Amino acid sequence: MAFRKAVKGTALIGGGAIATVFGLSQFSQYRNKHSALVQIQAAEVVPVKNHLPTREQQILALQTNSEFDVIVIGGGATGCGCALDAATRGLKTALLERYDFSSGTSSRSTKLIHGGVRYLQKAIMKLDFEQYRMVKEALEERAHLLQSAPHLSAPLPIMLPIYKWWQLPYYWVGIKLYDLVAGSHCLKSSYVLTKSRALELFPMLREDKLVGAIVYYDGQHNDARMNLAIALTAARYGAATANYAEVRRLLKTTDPASGKLRVCGVRCRDVLTGKEFDVRAKCVINATGPFTDSVRKMDDEEVPNICQPSAGVHIVMPGYYSPDNMGLLDPATSDGRVIFFLPWEKMTIAGTTDSPTDVTSHPIPTEEDINFILSEVRNYLGADVEVRRGDVLAAWSGIRPLVTDPNSKDTQSISRNHVVSVSDSGLVTIAGGKWTTYRAMARDTIDAAIQEHKLKAGSSKTMGLLLEGAQDWSPTLYIRLVQDYGLESEVAQHLASTYGDKAFEVAKIAQVTGKRWPIVGKRLVSEFPYIEAEVVYGVKEYARTAVDMISRRTRLAFLNVQAAEEALPRIVDIMGKELNWSEQKKKEELETAKKFLYYEMGYKVKTDQLTDSSEISLVPSDIERYKKRFHMFDKDKKGFITILDVQRVLESISVQIAENTLHEILNEVDLNKNGQVELNEFLQLMSAIQKGHVSGSRLAVLMKSAEENLRRRAAIPVDRSGGGL
Repeated sequence: MAFRKAVKGTALIGGGAIATVFGLSQFSQYRNKHSALVQIQAAEVVPVKNHLPTREQQILALQTNSEFDVIVIGGGATGCGCALDAATRGLKTALLERYDFSSGTSSRSTKLIHGGVRYLQKAIMKLDFEQYRMVKEALEERAHLLQSAPHLSAPLPIMLPIYKWWQLPYYWVGIKLYDLVAGSHCLKSSYVLTKSRALELFPMLREDKLVGAIVYYDGQHNDARMNLAIALTAARYGAATANYAEVRRLLKTTDPASGKLRVCGVRCRDVLTGKEFDVRAKCVINATGPFTDSVRKMDDEEVPNICQPSAGVHIVMPGYYSPDNMGLLDPATSDGRVIFFLPWEKMTIAGTTDSPTDVTSHPIPTEEDINFILSEVRNYLGADVEVRRGDVLAAWSGIRPLVTDPNSKDTQSISRNHVVSVSDSGLVTIAGGKWTTYRAMARDTIDAAIQEHKLKAGSSKTMGLLLEGAQDWSPTLYIRLVQDYGLESEVAQHLASTYGDKAFEVAKIAQVTGKRWPIVGKRLVSEFPYIEAEVVYGVKEYARTAVDMISRRTRLAFLNVQAAEEALPRIVDIMGKELNWSEQKKKEELETAKKFLYYEMGYKVKTDQLTDSSEISLVPSDIERYKKRFHMFDKDKKGFITILDVQRVLESISVQIAENTLHEILNEVDLNKNGQVELNEFLQLMSAIQKGHVSGSRLAVLMKSAEENLRRRAAIPVDRSGGGL
């Protein structure tokens, strides 16, 4: 009864606010009609190239073209969006990225395509029309993204648990306004859940004091693959797109009409070969995210900084922490931030933090941020769900490029929307904004470039434009992959949702397994559906380093750093064959990729949970129990065990494990790296496991299993053993 009254009260409280927003929404209806017309226009644009040019061909195009209309610096979502927008308007376009496409912030997001519930709340509470327009635009762009790459994105229901009765009408009004502002672009209508229904859909939820829940819909995507799809689509439309092409400086010439210096191109360096060359263009666009100011200072050393970088950390945990198709939103954390807890790629992603940081190409997640996220997650999960530090499988930090508007009178205040500015020398800069609105940001940027540089081009044609892989994709495409090629169903679904209709090209080069089933598709690691053929295909998609492959062509590094490390040797071997790497080059790639996992993807903070200085906090009975287990392997009472000791015990219970695998297992616990595991190291491991700091230790599981196996064998009674004298 109380629940029903609260819902009725909600309708009364929210009526006025809904009517107000409905009135505000009317002004934008003409834009929807305009968008429909533009979609028809976009459908008429035909890609220039059926086959992707190789990277070498792209570099050659950069070197031999006398002048481009547009050069875009930056291969993130916004930069690639600018290149695609310009190319589809018929402008001769070049795209230069210092590292790999999506190597920065664009691959380190929350993986959401959203309008921003919290921004709408601020817009209404503060009567801020700018924020309202930003949310409205983001919701329109959300719908576009879901339509332009349906294989890479999908609607996701997100639950907002309610623990106080008064919050139910408050949040219900806010979420309904979110639906209303979306208008015809609303994905699915939000709804209220009773306590029992909320627990049924999200059984891990904390039951104590739970009143009910509200579920609303936003979009989710594979951010790095989406970014790459935009870049590849731009390449198919004729843009000369090159990763590992670093801009060293801007080129300038004197304008004969005004006598002023104008930007006319860039000095570029092919990072892979070291060769430098000039690329000239009528217009240069700076779309470098957190590095916005470094390019602006190439133009004018005296220009003040506009970028105020903020670091956001995310963690990935096993999939059992959340339902397969229901996210969770914590709208008010202990320090006022918002935390999302979402299913992603059959894992669970949690984040994000928001703290000032320095601009760097290699942001590192901190233990403090990881523990903050874990602490907030514990507040919402039931007491029977132990949230363990050892269950953090990967962690990363992304730098959000917040900006002040140089065109505004108040240059100190942070702009909530994106900012397009043009310098005196004609450098066009696009900064700020969010992933969801990349297309609108690109449209506004190219509009500004056309106006400033008098370029001959029409209006934007990207609304409704399908991205790489979307043309012939369907939800049942994976079935054809299973039937036609003999792929595992899980692998086929992964290929279809990653490459869309290009999945057939990957399946065609998949190796025969030699097994009855699957017929083709050798996995890189057993627990993930990534196959070796993806490495070969990834090279065609311009992957040039092992890091490109484990983090952006596949997402292994973002899902499980240990699995990524396990896959690295095979990935390097395949890439080495495709790219003609020497043995020395392969060794360097392996070390660079391991360093990337160690620092940027959270491996270091994971391994720091077990060090040679880790405290042993076990009760005496546990210490004795673990000592007995240890001495089952250390028969000679040496005080340590080696690979030979482990092999001897495994042979006695008829278990075989490859010697190199045993070396890896012992090395995980060999804290002082002397080739053996000492009793103290084993006790440190078991203590860390008990505290939840370490999970999934192969040595701990192996030794426990062997102990139980030996105990069962020793317990066989005489009559069962055939008698005796």
